[in-house]
Amino acid sequence: MPHTERDGVKLYFEDTGKGHPILFLHEFVGDHRSWLHQVRYFSRRYRCIVTAARGYPPSDVPTDGSDYGWETTLGDAVHVLDHLNIERTHVVGLSMGAYTGLMLAVRHGDRISALAAASGGSGAYLPTRDDFIKEAVASADRMQASDTVPAEGMGMAPNRIQLKIKDPLGWQEFVDHLSDHSAVGSSHTMRAVQAARPSLYDFDAELAAVTAPTLLMVGDEDDPCLDVNLHIKRIMPMAGLSVFPKSGHLLNLEDPARFNDELEAFFIAAEAGRWPERDMSADSTQVFDRD
Repeated sequence: MPHTERDGVKLYFEDTGKGHPILFLHEFVGDHRSWLHQVRYFSRRYRCIVTAARGYPPSDVPTDGSDYGWETTLGDAVHVLDHLNIERTHVVGLSMGAYTGLMLAVRHGDRISALAAASGGSGAYLPTRDDFIKEAVASADRMQASDTVPAEGMGMAPNRIQLKIKDPLGWQEFVDHLSDHSAVGSSHTMRAVQAARPSLYDFDAELAAVTAPTLLMVGDEDDPCLDVNLHIKRIMPMAGLSVFPKSGHLLNLEDPARFNDELEAFFIAAEAGRWPERDMSADSTQVFDRD
């Protein structure tokens, strides 16, 4: 299986198709298999790269918690691009992967030709942030103590139940894949990435300076992420916002056809230079002298 090694940790990836590259970054309860619908569609015209984050087999699962962290995850993504000699790429991230994608745009903007950040912002909303961190740490402790990943319970979360309602077979496949995850890797990732990463609200100035075309995507029933995405949309001049109706967190699995269609239209616009920076005269928060 194709791997690349960084600091003694093997990182798994799959490389499919030819054309301008797209790097797909999965969420906390997903893995490289989460992007199958997208790879099948986009690999006809693009080079599709999917990865399994450290802690997610078939990537290595370090047992030391110090080997994990949001900046480590960010460095792993850059390392995969370097290993594949990819200078610039479209990036598509979901949830945890959306956070990494946004940080790529902030810290490595020259590597990003277009960014789609879906369901990003879990735990970022300031009024509920402390509770999110406490629950994330408690969840990590439970996984570590039981040496199991509670796949079905996670699949029944308020912002994931939408997948079961729309596609019971797809939901069961999602839960089966989640059951394969390492409790060691998941607990370390939950504690060192999900709970320890800064809030996206801490990056207002950096996000406002991003020059890459950006598409934010969120479900209207994904309550933990709705306010965050509205906030990011308001501060990022290069960002557009797409809200999926009657949808939760797993947008690419709940409605893969719509997800792919919106991605494709976004890529076409970005590649043609038709994804403009927001004209500040469209910002209703600004006060102008109309006389």
